[in-house]
Amino acid sequence: MKAAVLHQAPGTLSIEDVQISKPKSREVLIRTKAAGLCHSDLHFMEALYPFPLPAVLGHESAGVVEQVGDQVTYLKPGDHVITCLSVYCGTCQDCLTGEPARCQKKGDTARSKEEEQRLLAQDGGVMNHFLHLSSFAEQMLVHENAVVKIREDMPLDRAALIGCSVTTGLGSVFRTAAVEAGANVAVIGCGGIGLSAIQGAAIAGAGKIIAIDLLDSKLELAKTFGATHTINGKNDDAVKAVKELTGGGAHYSFEAIGNKIAAEQAFHMLRTGGTATIIGMIPVGQSVELPGHAFLDERKIQGCMMGSNRFRVDMPRYVDYYMNGKLKLDELVSARIKLEDINEGFEAMKEGSIARSVVVFDD
Repeated sequence: MKAAVLHQAPGTLSIEDVQISKPKSREVLIRTKAAGLCHSDLHFMEALYPFPLPAVLGHESAGVVEQVGDQVTYLKPGDHVITCLSVYCGTCQDCLTGEPARCQKKGDTARSKEEEQRLLAQDGGVMNHFLHLSSFAEQMLVHENAVVKIREDMPLDRAALIGCSVTTGLGSVFRTAAVEAGANVAVIGCGGIGLSAIQGAAIAGAGKIIAIDLLDSKLELAKTFGATHTINGKNDDAVKAVKELTGGGAHYSFEAIGNKIAAEQAFHMLRTGGTATIIGMIPVGQSVELPGHAFLDERKIQGCMMGSNRFRVDMPRYVDYYMNGKLKLDELVSARIKLEDINEGFEAMKEGSIARSVVVFDD
């Protein structure tokens, strides 16, 4: 099969033939239909996060089941599915207490070193499986606990976005922060995840929803997703502007870039008792610095892993939201590209002018 492989970091992706194994007992072979380009992939391409190479990247995807292992009862060939990097073991303390996104034993869903690996280079050499998915490829071989079945009338190029950015953004509002109706919300960064957080705040019934970015084009897009106010951080002091708009600070703020300074701003723009949620992946080795005295105001800062999702429950609900007209996904797709154009897609992401590019695979 054709796949996009990262051989060195920093580096770009190489389109090449990769071998894929057959499904074992609890595994599922999926024909990939669509895969979104996520900033998280770019972090690994730019060596901001380490990962063993070579590897087939990609983790935001949807497709159709082709084969299942002999112990799989949840899925059958022909099922339409979304994949999720929040693959869960189902037996650890986090899974058993209703927090599968925090699963500490994801490795239990992988093949052992003694077994034939799910992916191999065309010459039989090592090919690492990225985040238990590797979706920049014509097929995916994954554990059944990395998959959720969805209704077949859902367009798969939009369903793919639910596999990461949409679930992360919505979940950060609904689950991680639990934003209540009437609260004032600020979102820093209006890419796919930030726009989804803005949508989540609107669905949750937030009062003022303030979008912050450096590009006016993205701020205009944010308005279509529910932003009531916008701030261009290049022209204005975002912290000061949020405090003025809200009469003292936001109840909730969300950092959706993965930037140390933005994370600190998210905290400083809070009102007394407010909560800052860091959604973005701040590069390894960087620290967020905050004044200790500020915690006397009972302001809080917290992390977020994939929107604290319970994806087997959440994602079908988000699909229904879209099909019922409550969730905007069409507007998130800036470009549909071929696998061969994936490096150009990441270049467009780095320029900051798009919301999401989606690789669409031919039948």
